[in-house]
Amino acid sequence: MPSSTAPYIGRFAPSPSGPLHMGSLVAAMASYLDAKVHHGAWLLRIEDLDYDRNVDGADAAILASLRRCGMTWDGEATWQSRRLPLYEAALQRLREDGLVYACGCSRKEIHDSVLRAGAAGNGAMVYPGTCRHGLAPGKVARGLRLRVPDGEAAVYGFVDRWHGALRQHLADEAGDFIVLRGDGYWAYQLAVVVDDGEQGVTQVVRGADLLDSTPRQLYLQDALGLPHPGYLHVPVVNNALGEKLSKQTGALAFDTGTPALDLLASALLPAARFLGLDVQANNLDDFWRRAIPAWARRLSERP
Repeated sequence: MPSSTAPYIGRFAPSPSGPLHMGSLVAAMASYLDAKVHHGAWLLRIEDLDYDRNVDGADAAILASLRRCGMTWDGEATWQSRRLPLYEAALQRLREDGLVYACGCSRKEIHDSVLRAGAAGNGAMVYPGTCRHGLAPGKVARGLRLRVPDGEAAVYGFVDRWHGALRQHLADEAGDFIVLRGDGYWAYQLAVVVDDGEQGVTQVVRGADLLDSTPRQLYLQDALGLPHPGYLHVPVVNNALGEKLSKQTGALAFDTGTPALDLLASALLPAARFLGLDVQANNLDDFWRRAIPAWARRLSERP
């Protein structure tokens, strides 16, 4: 459970690659309800660093949809693209500590190396550290990687408030990972850790598709001298093919400008049911009044 001594600060951090769909609504609802149950703050951060995927106007549409659903955030919404000096400063600290190195491997080269490693029987389907000790002659940097520890120091565990105790051996299961991409874009892992630390986030509630990223983020937090927040990863919504619902898999917007009652019936109540909440409501205010204690009961059922 969240600490009773530290103020609860949560957040919802969508990417503006399109309008919100049911999968993102579930994540937003879970993080919003968790903040409300713990009488905390709920921040909104637009993660718009993958400029090639950003859709014009999607950020404004996201804000409008949240408001139409009755979810209001604390303080001003923030955009990652306006926080670039923070990432530069973090990278400089990692450089000074000797944790960052240039990687000249293409995706195909990494893929081929991983296949060869697997064929050799070591099962290490991760970046094999080709450039760890310097670029090969004729190679140019395609990105910057963070060096992960070896041995027992590479084991990172945490207790997820939904899934229980989890652990990962970074060297064996993740490998050295990108913090600055070859196209100059900041990698998700670095940006999210810096943002959560700078904004004082104490509890991260998000989709279970990011469970695998959490140990890398814990390691980055240690490397940057940042505290570890608590984590809760809710199940993700899948499409009919069993794929995670996303813009890439054809997810449709749940908010098409319909009246509030239609939005309640078509989106909010189904999202609540997906989270295991038994909620009946006649309007938005009634929905949130009932959903908050329902979320508290749902949490009490977890490990």
